[in-house]
Amino acid sequence: MNAKRVAMPLIALALTAGACLAPATAMAAGEVAVNGSGATFPQPLYEAWAFDYVKVDSGLKINYSGGGSGKGKTDIINGTVDFAGTDSPLSDSEAGRKSMVQIPTVAGAVVPVFNLSGVKALTFDGTTLGMIYAGKIEKWNDPAIAALNQGVALPNLPIIVVHRSDGSGTTNIFTTYLSRASADWKATVKPPSGTTVDWPADKVKRGLGGAGNQGVAAAVQKARGAIGYVELAYAVNNKIPYAKMINAAGKTVDASVASIVAAMADAKFDKRLKSDIEDSKQAEAWPISGFTYLLLNKDYSDCTKAAKLLSFVTWGLTNATAQVRATKLLYANLPPSIVPTAGKAIKSVTCKNGNPVF
Repeated sequence: MNAKRVAMPLIALALTAGACLAPATAMAAGEVAVNGSGATFPQPLYEAWAFDYVKVDSGLKINYSGGGSGKGKTDIINGTVDFAGTDSPLSDSEAGRKSMVQIPTVAGAVVPVFNLSGVKALTFDGTTLGMIYAGKIEKWNDPAIAALNQGVALPNLPIIVVHRSDGSGTTNIFTTYLSRASADWKATVKPPSGTTVDWPADKVKRGLGGAGNQGVAAAVQKARGAIGYVELAYAVNNKIPYAKMINAAGKTVDASVASIVAAMADAKFDKRLKSDIEDSKQAEAWPISGFTYLLLNKDYSDCTKAAKLLSFVTWGLTNATAQVRATKLLYANLPPSIVPTAGKAIKSVTCKNGNPVF
């Protein structure tokens, strides 16, 4: 699939889906609302799914506010939302704070975006990208970048390093990749991966933070000489150039649904249905790929709300319309082999102290 061909721009999607997703001033008789927050990485998809699902259940109103994976985890643990989105799987500590069910939904690509006048195409490898983010490469015409981009007129311009300012699963995917692909990054940043890290560029006044994928995209667009990382759909729909990558197999690849699917060939899910696919060794794989997850309460106090929420999540994982929507928004659907396991996890959710929902 050509990543440039997207059926519905995010701006248009926000406008059309907004009427469904924005908190209503009054609830219709019999209407049930479920509220979620968290990862901005899958937010375009969750908003689109919520908009489409009205045709399936007009009595369910789904609100998803984004805010970052860290916020989503905090909100569901504190009981202020009914579900949460996260690209950073639950840690042992987080799982110990509250009984939750973690469901992978789709996989996506994180891409390096840049702002260089007259330059529309670049290629990086993990070593060079890691050196940029570790602060070891300071200017765009550095020999390491030039060697990967022969024939490109690279300016003698400082590199402005844009990163997430919030607790971010996108950051977790990106830094997990860097920690595997770049010795310089791993040696410089301690710890080398997570939802937040100690960015070296900030210490030398070349770093900028942005809240959410939206904030990083906007910061890169505004800052001449900037580089950042966002989920693929944000780059495509905001028309921000993004680089190709040389993957672990030594092949130059573009970010696409097909290259995300290739990365998923390495997926091995643990008992919490977590799987890391960053720096895949598959020949066609996009190297900065990752799964995103929904967090559900293990037990809900409202059985009607729980049933409607679980029906929505099941629809997202299995319905043809939902699957097509995901692909059009540049996400890769789950491997068929894991969908039944995810379905069993959904069915493990209970209500009113252990009563089955389904």
